[in-house]
Amino acid sequence: MGFSLLPKATSCILFLVLLSSTCFTSTDAYDPLDPNGNITIKWDVVSWTPDGYIAVVTMNNFQRYRHITSPGWSLEWTWAKKEIIWSMMGGQTTEQGDCSKFKGGIPHSCKKTPTVVDLLPGTPYNQQIANCCKGGVLSSWVQDPNNAVASFQVSVGGAGTTNRTVQVPTNFTLKAPGPGYTCGRAKIIRPTIFMSLDKRRVTQALMTWQVVCTYSQFLAQKYPTCCLSLSSFHNNTIVPCPTCSCGCQSSSSQSGHCAKPGTLNLASVVSGFGKNKVSPTIQCTNHMCPIRVHWHVKLDSEKYWHVKVTITNFNSRMNYSDWNLGIQHPNFDHRTQVFGFSYKLMTPYDSINDTALLWGMKSQHDHFLNLAGPNGKVQGDILFRKDKATFSFDKGWAFPRRIFFNGDMCVMPPPSAYHL
Repeated sequence: MGFSLLPKATSCILFLVLLSSTCFTSTDAYDPLDPNGNITIKWDVVSWTPDGYIAVVTMNNFQRYRHITSPGWSLEWTWAKKEIIWSMMGGQTTEQGDCSKFKGGIPHSCKKTPTVVDLLPGTPYNQQIANCCKGGVLSSWVQDPNNAVASFQVSVGGAGTTNRTVQVPTNFTLKAPGPGYTCGRAKIIRPTIFMSLDKRRVTQALMTWQVVCTYSQFLAQKYPTCCLSLSSFHNNTIVPCPTCSCGCQSSSSQSGHCAKPGTLNLASVVSGFGKNKVSPTIQCTNHMCPIRVHWHVKLDSEKYWHVKVTITNFNSRMNYSDWNLGIQHPNFDHRTQVFGFSYKLMTPYDSINDTALLWGMKSQHDHFLNLAGPNGKVQGDILFRKDKATFSFDKGWAFPRRIFFNGDMCVMPPPSAYHL
């Protein structure tokens, strides 16, 4: 029984650095494993001021397995008129802009296109609001829905003081922390309803608009960020990640630089970060990927078959906190037990139950160590119940159809390599 590595598509864009058959389908943000995934930004006007309004801006990460890592999100927009920001709580703009025309109180920001970032943990309580101050880090919806929300409060001047005079901002841009997200136009929607803590009183926003942002891996980075290697107990052959999966050592256009194994050390990384662009970042390998996932078919018995999954960090600059691994395989509807990982089945379509999300257990390896090398890896095991009507070692059936690390699709070995 064979399988296809890629979803059907009318066209696909090949990464020139790839020597395998893997390709990514376009800038379209649609994700077949998370068809409804998005980041929704809701802007609730909660009170009027003499020259504008106070609003609470809430960002919900409705993506099931893609999260926002350090250094966190930033949100930019363009004011419709000559609005300014008098003050903020739970967030701040990165630049104040030219506020020289103000003789009294100086606004927090006078820029036509402000950029807002989250405040850091440990911010004084009088500058916080609920769901703020996480350094811009948001969890995926499946892993931790309580930490998949961010909020800040903004006092806007020069904006109008009624629903008819206020105009919604335009050109929303979300970076998380780099590119990849495309935001639609702000749309005025039904005002948000708020429930008091004692649940005895209901209030509503004076005005609400909403922006939806969706992700495209093609827009996010020039090169893939992870690859898959394979092995099985019944064959001594190891199928490595395809050569140049995430770039080539000899490629002058490769983002970042690599260091030979054994030469990476914390001092070189810290001293070079942000100053020396040629400082080592990724350990030199044939695949040049920051992350390698290895799938090993470990055991086959009469009723069960057993897989070991190993994730290795080759990126000396990155501590992959709150990482997750999405795996698509048709036998997940017969999984029996998962060892060493937290997990949840993902069913993007009611009739298909072939995908699981795995992530680190808090008590063991919730975080990768921040140095590449032998300590920068995590391992776990998956035990499947065998369905004799479908189980086979032929044509790569026992290997994953697709692998995602932190929401990005990993480069797969070509089908011709599956003769283990």
